Amino acid sequence: MVDLSEIRHVTVDPAARRARCGGGCTWADVDAATQQHGLAVTGGMVSHTGIGGLTLGGGVGWLMHRHGLVVDNLVAAEVVLADGRIVRTSAERLPDLFWAVRGGGGNFGVVTEFEYRLHPVGPEVHLAFLFWPQDQMEAALKLSRDTARRLPPDSAGIPFALNAPPAPFVPEELHGALGCAFLVAGFGTAEEHAALVEPIVQALPPAVRFVTPMPYTALQQMFDEAPFAWGVQAYTRGLYFDRFSDDAISVLAEHLPRKSSPLTAVPMFLFTGACAEVGDDDTAFGGSRSAECMLVIDVIATDAETLAADRTWARTMWDALRPLATNTGSYVNALAEQDDDRIRDSYGRGKYERLAEIKAIYDPGNLFHRNANIKPA
Repeated sequence: MVDLSEIRHVTVDPAARRARCGGGCTWADVDAATQQHGLAVTGGMVSHTGIGGLTLGGGVGWLMHRHGLVVDNLVAAEVVLADGRIVRTSAERLPDLFWAVRGGGGNFGVVTEFEYRLHPVGPEVHLAFLFWPQDQMEAALKLSRDTARRLPPDSAGIPFALNAPPAPFVPEELHGALGCAFLVAGFGTAEEHAALVEPIVQALPPAVRFVTPMPYTALQQMFDEAPFAWGVQAYTRGLYFDRFSDDAISVLAEHLPRKSSPLTAVPMFLFTGACAEVGDDDTAFGGSRSAECMLVIDVIATDAETLAADRTWARTMWDALRPLATNTGSYVNALAEQDDDRIRDSYGRGKYERLAEIKAIYDPGNLFHRNANIKPA
């Protein structure tokens, strides 16, 4: 491990809408600095995540529908190469390396500084948490998917299979109940957000309807404690779907009640809006931009026995979903098992071969190999 935790500077240029961030920053560091100027960049959904891993793998988050993935907003990076050289890469300088680090993971060097393009966001945003219990899960997932497909640019919608949190806005009898949540964020006015939420509520009245304004930084911190708190044990797998079909939702609804941990959850990220407008070959992101949905199975447990049970469950559900998916590949940030075939499938043959050629230039000895490894050509 290379510990970058002391490289945590964030320098914001509000006029140019740029932020230069040390490689040891968390998204909480970046959000706190950029929100002082009413600016933000796509940055995951858990604020104690390090910016390095999320960025280098691609980077999903609340702002992906509006502004694209994290890699779509990276404008430069400072990289320490395998031979000890320190270089700055961008579209104009070492463009092959710049292409590779935008999705190719930690294969090409240690990134000690990221420079991001920023966008006006917040400081206040709006969130709706809608929850339907298990007996309505299949219908709720279909409604959430269909709604997320057509959301306007100034919003975000993430379907989530999970157990209802023990939050004050959830009735006590539903605490821990399995079901479907649909999280709808709005980055415009309260009236615009209400206009998005009301048709959903009318179509299938949820058991929990919680709508509130909140700071953008609070939206980013929603999952910091449950289910993604420090100290949990975890395993993850993912799949892409060219079209997130009713059949796939039926498989989910069948298998979800069989999980053991109440913390295990399945978020579904629809590739709509800005993130779908970037060409497949414009970055090294390990997945097709034409895929409609990226599904992530997040197994989370507080003990080894429950982890083992849900790991087996996750593999079984993954196997059942695989015939309906694009291929056996996954988002590289959701690859707990990083075997060569799965990594190749994640990138696709052409992209993987290009990455392997660039790897041979910048890390011919494969020094950086404890990762979703791309071997030098």
